[in-house]
Amino acid sequence: MKYATPLGFALLCVLAQPLFAADSLIHAGHMIDVRNRQLRDRVTIVVHANQIERVVDGYLPASGDDKVIDLQSYTVLPGLIDCHKHLTMHAMSPNLYEDLVTDTAADAAIYGAINAKTILLDGFTSVRDVGATENADLALKRALEKELIPGPRMWISGSPLGPTGGHSDDSNGLSRGFSNPAWKDSVIDSADEARLAVRLHHKYGDDLIKIMPSGGVGSVNDNPALQLMTNDEIAATIDAAHALGMKVAAHAHGKLAIDHAVLAGVDSIEHGTYADAESMALMKQHGTYLVPTVYVSRMLFEIARDHPERLPPNIVAKIKLVGPVTANMFHLALAGGVKIAFGTDTFGEFRTGTAAKELTEMVRLGMAPMDAIVSATITASDLIGASGKIGEIAPGSYADLIAVKGNPLESIQELEHVQFVMKSGIVYRDTDTH
Repeated sequence: MKYATPLGFALLCVLAQPLFAADSLIHAGHMIDVRNRQLRDRVTIVVHANQIERVVDGYLPASGDDKVIDLQSYTVLPGLIDCHKHLTMHAMSPNLYEDLVTDTAADAAIYGAINAKTILLDGFTSVRDVGATENADLALKRALEKELIPGPRMWISGSPLGPTGGHSDDSNGLSRGFSNPAWKDSVIDSADEARLAVRLHHKYGDDLIKIMPSGGVGSVNDNPALQLMTNDEIAATIDAAHALGMKVAAHAHGKLAIDHAVLAGVDSIEHGTYADAESMALMKQHGTYLVPTVYVSRMLFEIARDHPERLPPNIVAKIKLVGPVTANMFHLALAGGVKIAFGTDTFGEFRTGTAAKELTEMVRLGMAPMDAIVSATITASDLIGASGKIGEIAPGSYADLIAVKGNPLESIQELEHVQFVMKSGIVYRDTDTH
């Protein structure tokens, strides 16, 4: 069995390759079968190389060079999946403009490496990264694929696309004298520009497209309740992406932006703040996924209410408007039977704890624990387009496993305290199991 450590990680991966010849037998006291939505007791998970070979009842004995990992006192789950991540970003300082004019792509790459390790150790073995600049996410993804640094596997969108003055326009609020060539990568103002941008994203190696049809919360001078992209721009982006086999995620707070993106065939709505029952019915009808990011909305609302000095002044007012309506949106999504995929809208952890805080919040708002776990495993893998490879413990899937002491079906907060993490057959965290 390979164990990864922060020091000498790349050398370890090379030296440990011969160990792949042996199987690893994981003796799980309990295992959550997310595909069949059941808890299984006394299970052996057989790992060969980087994949799960089989799952059998009972504890198989080791033979030959097989390695046994004793998790008989734990509950084992598939590695979790975050569908709305920004690994190359960091928490905004109260001075938004200082960050804007001083941070570089090199800074973003450093933040990415730090955040990638953090979330992997928290139990997130795969992410969909939906917004980065100057290909910093692509560099991070390549480093992770080469096992140069520890972190999750990534699906990336590169620069998000939106109109002049929209949520993706980093020049909002700045004097005309300030500019950065990279900022233009995120601005489209016609259907033709949208199609060209999608083709460039595909050319340079991005996996999906992120669009900004509505305004946002963390930006200046735009209104999250309004649709800012035209219907033609939305449709052209989606059609061009789908023609290239790429999915499209739409940052959309306002109802019109949500409804029009769904009707145009978008694959997922991110946030969905002002969606109403009609919007949820449209998503249900079209099979559109919702990535609701509910905890970050609540957390920022509480900070804006109690400690506004900790946030950029320009977003405090927006947060106070968006925060109180998020819970109702989530209730409507549950009632409407919308496909909900887990996402946090964070770079690493929340200010108040791990990304699993989102699971705790979803359950607090009425989602069943099993459904919350499924949203971060099976449903997330379906949205990404990696069903059968990530998000479940089954033959042929990557050996991405986590373990917790208690039963998260009884207390979802157990997932905020992950004790064991394996990704692709490599153990990255093993708190006290050996």
